Amino acid sequence: MALFFDQDWFDAQLKACGLSREDAARALGLSPSQIAEIWKDQRELMARDVLALAKLLGASPADVADRAGVSTPVPDEAEETDASSAAVLAKLDELAERVGRVERAVVELKALILDLARKE
Repeated sequence: MALFFDQDWFDAQLKACGLSREDAARALGLSPSQIAEIWKDQRELMARDVLALAKLLGASPADVADRAGVSTPVPDEAEETDASSAAVLAKLDELAERVGRVERAVVELKALILDLARKE
């Protein structure tokens, strides 16, 4: 286990994937300055951050946690399942909202067509 955040390993993994620290920031929902704090070992990773980085880098959560420093939590399988389930549920909510807007637009269009047909 790395005592401190292993910048070289993370940078090499990002490079191997054709990614940058900015891509890591987006994956974690952080600003570039917040990512810089992580890389300087001034900000700790949460279990969800470990999962996001593992997915981004194609690495195991254990490898990511191991390279991120001694206090980095290794997420268990339940957390990984919960995180992916939460992402799926968020997408389903987004799709339900979009379908609702489409259905309302169809009702409005139908009303307009019927109104125009009555006027003719």
